[in-house]
Amino acid sequence: MKIASWNVNSLNVRLPHLEQWLTAFAPDVVGIQETKMEDHKFPDAVLAGLGYRSVFAGQKTYNGVALLSREPAQDVQIGIPGFEDEQKRVIAGTVNGVRVINLYVVNGQDVGTDKYAYKLRWLEAVHAWVEAELARYPELVVMGDFNIAPDARDVHDPLVWNENHILTSTAERGALNKLLQLGLHDAFRLHSEEEGVFSWWDYRAAGFRRNLGLRIDLTLVSDALKARALASGIDREPRTWERPSDHAPAWVELAP
Repeated sequence: MKIASWNVNSLNVRLPHLEQWLTAFAPDVVGIQETKMEDHKFPDAVLAGLGYRSVFAGQKTYNGVALLSREPAQDVQIGIPGFEDEQKRVIAGTVNGVRVINLYVVNGQDVGTDKYAYKLRWLEAVHAWVEAELARYPELVVMGDFNIAPDARDVHDPLVWNENHILTSTAERGALNKLLQLGLHDAFRLHSEEEGVFSWWDYRAAGFRRNLGLRIDLTLVSDALKARALASGIDREPRTWERPSDHAPAWVELAP
């Protein structure tokens, strides 16, 4: 069972890329972030033609999430229960017995700003929800654009991306570690200790060509799935295409 996460940075622009990648990579479940598309415009029929059922929650211009799966997702949840938020950043469903939570985590703008405080509140709400979900669904994958690089191996320059910088600050990494302590595991790190493997590169300053990136797109697997995580990685190929998203897909493969 291949499960993947991809911030497409506008489905209006990147739909041909998504179609090409789904055909080539053939995942079973995909979490999409930053669709930037209202629900009535979502390309449900196009994706159905490729063999995927879709559930989605979008808005104009910003945010937007979707879950694509070969088997219809069950028990779909949109948004964090009990957390009022107009931004469409969360969608979850159960596919073939595996609970999948797809997150587009708040960016946070800069340490000390109102948006940073909102990010930390949002992550607290996610923590409480995931804790409850784990009790209901031991076989759980939490994936998405986390907008947090876990440690120094996951940034191109640890001197710049330090404890006082957005996406790598002490509080953000602390929130991620608190989530992991619930019984989740960074699937990539189950198979590799390699430094300099990234999932996001800035469009500016030839960021991709120079590999000036961050690993902020994660697939986290629960204790019950840890032994079934056969492989995990990041597919850089779509980042090489014309007019690409600034993110590449992150994926994990689970044994039956």
